Amino acid sequence: MNRLRKKDIHELIHQQKGTRLSRTLGPFDLIMLGVGAIIGTGIFILPGTVAALHAGPGIIFSFIIAAIVCSFAGMCYSEFASSIPVTGSAYTYSYTVFGELVAWIVAWALVLEYGLAAASVATGWSAYFVSLLKGLHITIPHALTGPFNPAEGTYLNLPAIVIVLLLAYLLTFGIKESNRLNKIMVLIKLSVIVLFIVVGAFYVKYDNWQPLLPFGWDGVFTGAALVFFAYLGFDAVSSAAEEVKNPQKTMPIGIIGSLFICTSLYVVVSLVLTGMVSYTKLNVSDPVSFAMGLVNQNWIAGFISLGAIAGMMTVLLVFLYGGTRLLFALGRDRLLPKRMSQLNAKGNSPVFSTWIFSFLIAFCAGIVPLAKLTEMANMGTLLAFSIISLGVIFLRKDPNIPAGGFHVPFFPVIPIVSFLLCLFLMTQLSAHTLIASGIWFVIGLLIYGLYGWKNSLMHKKG
Repeated sequence: MNRLRKKDIHELIHQQKGTRLSRTLGPFDLIMLGVGAIIGTGIFILPGTVAALHAGPGIIFSFIIAAIVCSFAGMCYSEFASSIPVTGSAYTYSYTVFGELVAWIVAWALVLEYGLAAASVATGWSAYFVSLLKGLHITIPHALTGPFNPAEGTYLNLPAIVIVLLLAYLLTFGIKESNRLNKIMVLIKLSVIVLFIVVGAFYVKYDNWQPLLPFGWDGVFTGAALVFFAYLGFDAVSSAAEEVKNPQKTMPIGIIGSLFICTSLYVVVSLVLTGMVSYTKLNVSDPVSFAMGLVNQNWIAGFISLGAIAGMMTVLLVFLYGGTRLLFALGRDRLLPKRMSQLNAKGNSPVFSTWIFSFLIAFCAGIVPLAKLTEMANMGTLLAFSIISLGVIFLRKDPNIPAGGFHVPFFPVIPIVSFLLCLFLMTQLSAHTLIASGIWFVIGLLIYGLYGWKNSLMHKKG
């Protein structure tokens, strides 16, 4: 059946002619893209709330455990990216080893991940931005600061819409230009985090780390399941495979390198935070700023708010980037209209895909309350992770796909363990999320059945 036919790597490369993205990114660019994707609201919020409710000072072990799980999936992504250096991330990889139907399901999962995650980040960015403006005695009408909710007096989240569309406009100029802003924002974010670590270290009290595991190891593992989602988005780095110089070597460096840097920062920030303040007091929305306020370092708390704004901008930029490149790949395979794969002459970027994806995100961020839907983004991520982990086993067995520059160590143990851990974390999601995700995938299968299957290039080739 055509829908189960796998895409040959030589066909895939040949198909790129006429719709090929420019290779402009080096290892440092890719690591910055990864750090930009991973470190956002997670480092400013999760260490406090998870420590207070689940893990205590043992949250450092939660981050390490989550990083190990994530690194297993990251190694699987790295082997795929070095063997198949084409845009589309897990979607393209699945197409080569499982066939079109599974590839479409993965793509639909990634649209869910990138879209809802981007919308929720835009909403969070808006809240921080409005708060910062209030500190400068600038007030935006309350009706324009939240999603449609007449009971709360809000009708439109204007700042969220504006930031999405501004970043979308920037992306239309190409990844090289967008990457410049990303580097600046990442450096600002990292500077703020380092400032907190250096200053906060002077206020650490060793007694605050006692007991180290107040909720036991059960609390640590629960914390790991929660903070795992602080790494949400690192897979978007693999979307850059077609725009990276020497992808066989650069992709593994970018994926594993960004994971290592982010994990180190998460652990150190958690260590300092729980040392400054008893974990019992950290169940607040801004624990890092809160800790600085308790030690009368209010000027640093202000800088941290600025860093949070910069941090969320980079996360939003990478989610937009990953989503638009995914739509580009779907358009190139004709699973979506051909126009999705059109590139503009100036920036060699998929402008139409960028605006379609960004307008949908702007609508969700500006109008739809996302509190009950953001967990669905995690479902999309875990599904993609599990399929890629399993896919590496089939990748190794396919003689038609050339070996890349990176191989998952301890094969096939790590891919199998990664697959099982992802399935386990899926079972930890709420019933509401599982039902809503099921509805989303039914809609996706209908779109594939009514349009994608009969219009895809694979179907027309017979």
